[in-house]
Amino acid sequence: MGAQGIPGEAGAVGPQGPQGNPGPAGAIGPQGFPGPAGAVGPTGATGAAGPAGPAGATGAVGPAGAVGPAGPAGATGAVGPAGAVGPTGATGVAGPAGATGSTGATGAAGSVLGFADFFALMPPDNAATVAPGTDVSFPQDGPTSGTTIARTGPSSFNLAAIGTYQILFQVSINEAGQLILTLNGADLAPTVVGRATGTSQIVGMALVQTTVINSILTVRNPAGNATALTITPLAGGTRPVSAHLVITQLA
Repeated sequence: MGAQGIPGEAGAVGPQGPQGNPGPAGAIGPQGFPGPAGAVGPTGATGAAGPAGPAGATGAVGPAGAVGPAGPAGATGAVGPAGAVGPTGATGVAGPAGATGSTGATGAAGSVLGFADFFALMPPDNAATVAPGTDVSFPQDGPTSGTTIARTGPSSFNLAAIGTYQILFQVSINEAGQLILTLNGADLAPTVVGRATGTSQIVGMALVQTTVINSILTVRNPAGNATALTITPLAGGTRPVSAHLVITQLA
């Protein structure tokens, strides 16, 4: 503030002096009361989107949606295992009997071309033992049909025609042993029959084919066996016991 002049006599006011230099700033006064809020300014432009936040926790399962339309049929599956057998059905009512058919034509005659039965009685036949390599005797004749089968001795028999013959024989023997058929002196290996204990019958059955006419058949204690065979007399009782050789020509 400028220096104050000395008052003079009242008189006319003189010209204003020059402004003095500003004094130092005074202390800050107390804050005034807030003024009223100004009007809201216009909305600023939208800022850029911030980065996505972390995923939130899974929410509860919502209610089931409506059933969708049926899809197309799938391929046919493999055949399953067979089921258990069902119960047996009730028996049906029998139908009426059919008419009797006409009688068929008469068949061809049977194939038996001839037969012969040769036998022995003990006693008196086969009184001695039959040694290995020796033939059993069937010295007596039974029924015979045809001319192709005939004896040539007590223990040998001729098969006159080439063909197939069924041979059956049974002989009661005391010892354990074997019997075999021979043809023209040669053993027929598939025809061996025997037993491991004594005092009963040895029974044989075979089909024999001949390849030459007048083949000779025998029933033999095979050569090489150790035991001579006793044809049992009066086996099982008081009557003479028979041994049989039955030959039938089939073809």
